[in-house]
Amino acid sequence: MALIRTQFTSRKLEEVFSTSAGAVYQADSERCLYVDFAGKRTRLNFLCFLRLKTAVEKVDIEQMLLDAEAPDLEIISICACEHCFVLDATEILAFRELLQGAFVMFKLNHIIKDCLYRLPVS
Repeated sequence: MALIRTQFTSRKLEEVFSTSAGAVYQADSERCLYVDFAGKRTRLNFLCFLRLKTAVEKVDIEQMLLDAEAPDLEIISICACEHCFVLDATEILAFRELLQGAFVMFKLNHIIKDCLYRLPVS
């Protein structure tokens, strides 16, 4: 585990959003995002990150919890990415919160830049 930490400390990672369950970091020099969740750090480009958010949001939590025949775990994988996540209902909810929070921060950043750099109309 120490080897993994030293490997990532040499990179400049900016925290986008974090919760008690995980964090999302942005690496501008590598043009990618890192998702820290469920004990692993996953490197994703923005398109894969968007696909991951969509896949997590498609999981029917209500059916998972109420249907006795529904599986207790959900395997979330996205094409063009070698990583997959095996999550239970509470982890899916925590993962949703993390991913949605990261996207809110991206939108907020865009709104702030738009307001700061907008030219006044005369």
